[in-house]
Amino acid sequence: MDSSQEGMVTLRGTDQVLGELDMSGTADSLAKVTNIANNESASVYELRIEDRTVAGLLYAETGNRVTLLATSVFPEFRGKGLAGKLLGGVLNKLRAEGRTVTLTCPFATAFVHSHPEYADVVDPTFPGNAHSRRHGRRH
Repeated sequence: MDSSQEGMVTLRGTDQVLGELDMSGTADSLAKVTNIANNESASVYELRIEDRTVAGLLYAETGNRVTLLATSVFPEFRGKGLAGKLLGGVLNKLRAEGRTVTLTCPFATAFVHSHPEYADVVDPTFPGNAHSRRHGRRH
């Protein structure tokens, strides 16, 4: 993510990353090279592999509550479980900080729904879409 222009966040694609990393490796090998950073100026949690951002989770803060707005993964990294890794990491961090979340992102909603161990992080007063199962369903 590039926040060099004030008020704008631009996702940068990198063909080099696929050549530099063996993305077919195990989840354990990915865990060794990934980290989650909070880009506070852009209100985005970023999943980074080595020095490259590969996924982002846009959020908004209201007091002790964080609203999860949208999850995005660069196309070349989709299907590798990275969005789930990002969400799990963010939810663990927020839980450790004693914070709660409101879910408006359809993917985050589906993730929490399929991982009930994160239900305690959902704000009981403002759950957002916590009870929705709409992500991935065709109308």
